[in-house]
Amino acid sequence: MTERNYMLNAVAVIAAKELREGLRNRWAVSATVILAAVALTIVLLGSAPTGLVRISPLSVTVVSLSSLTIFLVPLIALLLSYDALAGEIERGTMALLLSYPVSHAQVIAGKFLGHAAILTIATVIGYGAAGVALVFDGNQVEANAWNAFSFMVGSSVLLGMAFVALGYLVSATARDPRTAAGIAVGLWLFFAFIYDLALLGLLVADGGKHIAVSFLNVVLLANPADVYRLLNLTGFSNVSMFAGMTGIAGQLNVGTSFLLSTLIGWTAVPLVLATFVFARREL
Repeated sequence: MTERNYMLNAVAVIAAKELREGLRNRWAVSATVILAAVALTIVLLGSAPTGLVRISPLSVTVVSLSSLTIFLVPLIALLLSYDALAGEIERGTMALLLSYPVSHAQVIAGKFLGHAAILTIATVIGYGAAGVALVFDGNQVEANAWNAFSFMVGSSVLLGMAFVALGYLVSATARDPRTAAGIAVGLWLFFAFIYDLALLGLLVADGGKHIAVSFLNVVLLANPADVYRLLNLTGFSNVSMFAGMTGIAGQLNVGTSFLLSTLIGWTAVPLVLATFVFARREL
């Protein structure tokens, strides 16, 4: 076996271990049930008014799920990953794992792939239940709405991966799992609530006098939740119109490809930093 194949095999073994443990601890099942319950509730409640105003029920679902995903998926991702490193270090199992011929980077890569698989399974099945419910309900949905829905599911997975990576950075730097849990909850509150509230307060105080659109673009990119919101609520005309984001979509100076790259960057950068910190941490 070549060195490259051995490295890939080690990563795959660690990823499979994380996936098995996630299924054994019913993490995947719990996350799937939560996401499916939310999605089905939105379908049942959101499809009622669409017949009167002739709006695609799937567009309603995309707008509603995109808004709720910003709060729900990051929380699930952080709860899944905050003790991935700190917990094993405290229990002493990390020292045992590193006694084998595996590097710190392989450990993080394997764990991340395992947790990403859990999150992907939960998101695809949970949100997919909403699409299945609409089909069986006999709703006629145009192709563009299905494209928006599929894009929303895929970008939800990317958002979750970004917060898994942030959870790893927290886990690599925290002294113990309890500290990591507190920091993870603080991160979730900051990105899901505080950041946008502070930005809104700043815009209201400015009154449109000094803050330029270019500055607003940069500020929004500094929050992965806002990047996700821009991707899903401005990327498709039928969705942006219903979400009231048509004006913002016309003023944005960044395209979908750039937003996707930014969201991927929100995954890559924390993972690299977590690997750097973890490699220099005493076990």
